[in-house]
Amino acid sequence: MNEAAETPGRSIRVGARFARRATFDAEAIRRFATMCGDHNPLHHDEAIAAASEFGTLIASGPHVTALMMGLDASFLSAHDVALGLGFEFRFVKVVPAGAALTLEWTIEAIEHKASLAGDIVSVRGRAIDDAGIVYVTATGRNLVRKRQVSESPPSTSTARR
Repeated sequence: MNEAAETPGRSIRVGARFARRATFDAEAIRRFATMCGDHNPLHHDEAIAAASEFGTLIASGPHVTALMMGLDASFLSAHDVALGLGFEFRFVKVVPAGAALTLEWTIEAIEHKASLAGDIVSVRGRAIDDAGIVYVTATGRNLVRKRQVSESPPSTSTARR
């Protein structure tokens, strides 16, 4: 374990859990599927989706995984430089229109990697509803490096021209 990553008060530590809520309404499902080029009618056509075994529109896999990866990146890059190295997702259950899920990750291991000048942060995640039903499970590995003083964290505001 890397001492810097385990410093008290820092949130990047083994066992740390981070989460956010996401609601997959019909409009968001259609919009995301269109943006990513997924033309499966189960993400766009209410009549086809209603006649399917699912009975409603369902979110595309990339929709759920993009939100999960975005959460991982945002959390790990809040105070450090973070790069995703790889993720694996398992789709356990389709995400129907109207589902409200908690997307969550837990840091499982932190290993210093001198050759990469940083730490490999391994995470385990899932998308789960309030009844405890799991829709997606995941694992991931990230490279996390201490931010240099001259580097500033990502900004959500737009710069003035």
